[in-house]
Amino acid sequence: METILFQASVYLAAAVIAVPIAARLGLGSVLGYLAAGIIIGPVLGLIGTNIEGLNHFAEVGIIMMLFLIGLELEPRALWDMRHRLVGMGGLQIALSTLALMLAAIAMGKPWNEALAIGLALSLSSTAIVLQTLSEKGLMQTGGGRASFSVLLTQDIAVIPILAFLPLLAGNAIVRFADDGSIVRGAANEMAEHGELSLVEGLPGWGVTLVTIGVVGLIVLAGIYLTRPLFRFIHSANLREMYTALALLIVVGISFLMVLVGLSPALGAFLAGVVLANSEFRHELESDLQPFKGLLLGLFFITVGAGFNFNAFFADMGDLIGLALLVILVKGILLYLIGRAFKLHGRDRWLFTLGLAQAGEFGFVLVAFSLQQGVMPVELSEKLLLVIALSMLITPLLFILYEFISRRMSSPKKNYEADTIDEQGTVIIAGIGRFGQIVNRLVRASGFKTVVLDSDMQTIQLMRRFGVKGFLGDPTRPELLKAAGLVDARVLVVAMDDKVAVTKLVTFARRQRPDLHIVARAHDRNHVFELYAAGADDIVREMFDSSLRAGRYVLENVGLSEFEAAEAESTFYAHDRHSIRQLADVWDPRVSPSENAAYITRSKELEKDLESALLTRAAENEAKKA
Repeated sequence: METILFQASVYLAAAVIAVPIAARLGLGSVLGYLAAGIIIGPVLGLIGTNIEGLNHFAEVGIIMMLFLIGLELEPRALWDMRHRLVGMGGLQIALSTLALMLAAIAMGKPWNEALAIGLALSLSSTAIVLQTLSEKGLMQTGGGRASFSVLLTQDIAVIPILAFLPLLAGNAIVRFADDGSIVRGAANEMAEHGELSLVEGLPGWGVTLVTIGVVGLIVLAGIYLTRPLFRFIHSANLREMYTALALLIVVGISFLMVLVGLSPALGAFLAGVVLANSEFRHELESDLQPFKGLLLGLFFITVGAGFNFNAFFADMGDLIGLALLVILVKGILLYLIGRAFKLHGRDRWLFTLGLAQAGEFGFVLVAFSLQQGVMPVELSEKLLLVIALSMLITPLLFILYEFISRRMSSPKKNYEADTIDEQGTVIIAGIGRFGQIVNRLVRASGFKTVVLDSDMQTIQLMRRFGVKGFLGDPTRPELLKAAGLVDARVLVVAMDDKVAVTKLVTFARRQRPDLHIVARAHDRNHVFELYAAGADDIVREMFDSSLRAGRYVLENVGLSEFEAAEAESTFYAHDRHSIRQLADVWDPRVSPSENAAYITRSKELEKDLESALLTRAAENEAKKA
């Protein structure tokens, strides 16, 4: 049963079933992969007892991820980020290491073991956090960027940590006996049996020198050898050779790092940074991206499948307590660091909860500490379970973040609203990308406008360009009245917030039944809400630009400018007709995708559109003839 094909089928089937279910429940793919691993491993026992071989393949996912992260980080970009890397990231590592080291000393561990524990647990899970941030669209938020900076600092810091750990142990190392048991011994004693790898048997300072030497070798090779090699491959003019070379670089560096007893992922990350300035950088990214996602998923499955429930249940209370202690200690420190670096609201909670776990590099550091004799076997086994347990808890921390985030208002400073001393024919509520253009056109045409916006930075920016605006929440009745709502002819509602736009349209229509209201809609569903609220003209924010782009496409696939413009005009008129028709069957209590009447009418109108466009095309052909 335990053939490679059977194993592959089990892993892929578990992923295909569990991940979509987890994503549909809003839990994210990481928790789906972890759950799949637990089900096929400890629960059903479908993957047998030998998971070690699969771990090697799963580690390639981490390696590729770090290589791709390195590719995106030019040395100049790293230099530009130095304050955040050294400040925020360095402070997190230092404080977490110190706090966890002191906690370990309080539990009776010697200082060198406690320091190794603190270093291993101070690192967070780059794989889980980046995957989750990308899935949930949080990477570009303030908290997401801060989290990425800290993770990047941690990834870089693993190199000096690995170089430093042997100094905590002197000559003491461990070896594995034939029966799989771990045997501790002195370096010179083990050398007599010929059982040492390239670094085994070296004193601590020797391992440190080898580590520095290998890192230097990778840097030099990346600078001087890769470009000639890529040019040689380019001459073959075969696409698959780029993929082969990209894989060769990643796998070759990983093998070199393994030979000297170091983490292959660190070598791959370093190689990525070195190659970030290469003209072949984007080619490498596109070739390796498909492999990264699948292998990362495999890594998460192995974390779940490798969780030792027997050992866990034997010491469940202590392990859960230690995992929660790690999360609590790191969370408190992260919260304070976020506050010191002026992260606010949702961003600070994302930073705090997203990075509170231990990570995959903790596995590397614990294994390396065991190999170098820094910590005993029993402690290392317990630490591995604590790290795995904290990683399993991580998706739940992101769910907690979403729960907190939904109950928080946007982190805006409370500025006092301006005194509005002007009134105009046109009131423009919201002066972002949309409202700016409306305001420029109306003012340039000789009509007076009164601009309201709740964002101080936006108002200040507009004032630098000579555009007067008033700070204040446009949905506040007293501000609208001060701006001249009673006498204005047109109200333009151009805010970003969908709920605020609908609220303002509803209020304005109730106050002024004769007022002409032009409203910005986020999407078609929002159009129906604004139509019901009483807006006269509703503009979907992407509709006109998309329509113009479609006209350009038609002009470049064979239609004349006149024919393309006619098609655009037909589409525009039909869409306005369709919106009015669909508004009659739209139900705010039901999603359009579950509204049978809405779907049926949409299909009928789509056929009408095709017919109208074909008729217009036939008329144009007839005119040509």
